[in-house]
Amino acid sequence: MCTTCGCGSGEVKIEGHEHHHDHDHGDGHEHTHADGTKHAHAHSHSHAYTPARSHAPGVSATRMVQIEQDILSKNNAYAAQNRKNLAARGIFTLNLVSSPGSGKTTLLCKTIELIKGRQRVAVIEGDQQTSQDAERIRATGAPAIQINTGKGCHLDAHMVGHAMEKLELPENSLLMVENVGNLVCPAAFDLGEAHKVVILSVTEGEDKPIKYPDMFRAARLMLLNKCDLLPYLDFSVPKAIEFARQVNPEIVVIEVSAKSGAGMTAWLDWIAQEQEQARQA
Repeated sequence: MCTTCGCGSGEVKIEGHEHHHDHDHGDGHEHTHADGTKHAHAHSHSHAYTPARSHAPGVSATRMVQIEQDILSKNNAYAAQNRKNLAARGIFTLNLVSSPGSGKTTLLCKTIELIKGRQRVAVIEGDQQTSQDAERIRATGAPAIQINTGKGCHLDAHMVGHAMEKLELPENSLLMVENVGNLVCPAAFDLGEAHKVVILSVTEGEDKPIKYPDMFRAARLMLLNKCDLLPYLDFSVPKAIEFARQVNPEIVVIEVSAKSGAGMTAWLDWIAQEQEQARQA
């Protein structure tokens, strides 16, 4: 949780819009979505960093828990509004989470190239700094918007709600959110997505699922990425899957390689299947 992990809130920037996200000023305003609907979007939340117990002797354990609950409660309210707006327009949303360097952006670019012509896709990119990943996505022809979180280590539903408005998402489209590279905090923050998809690269350790169980527990799907490198690595695929299912027995696993294309059909089929189930629901 951000009240104890030390990730400052910083100044959030959504392309073309400065978004101060580290104070509680109590006012609110109304947002108009692409379908013409409006909803109040209060700014009464606080995402400020509170030092860990060892550095804040004046903060009791009870108070720390209350702060965490308040942050998540406010985030969940924004997530519920995002989810309602997305569902009303038939937009299927996936939240891609992983550690840095897992290959999320390359995988996204490959996915867009393969799905082009069959499915309209838009991307929200999350990074602490730079717009390089959003530029890579836009080079594929898909619309993308960059959120820079500054000192923050994850996206939250409030940021994503603002980004959704700027993207002007078409109905019945696919929205992919590439979260900040981090296997801790993004697990706790609902963005309004249909599913979290965790990406584990074979260049990482196969024990990541049991080291960071919250993330793998929160995910519906694990993409085991960069499988073209397996001949050159000491990485046990069965062990990685075993560890993932220790923390989440229901998690689906697909082995992929954006470079060779292996497993990409299975990944696209999974998206189509989940998207259809969401429409029926």
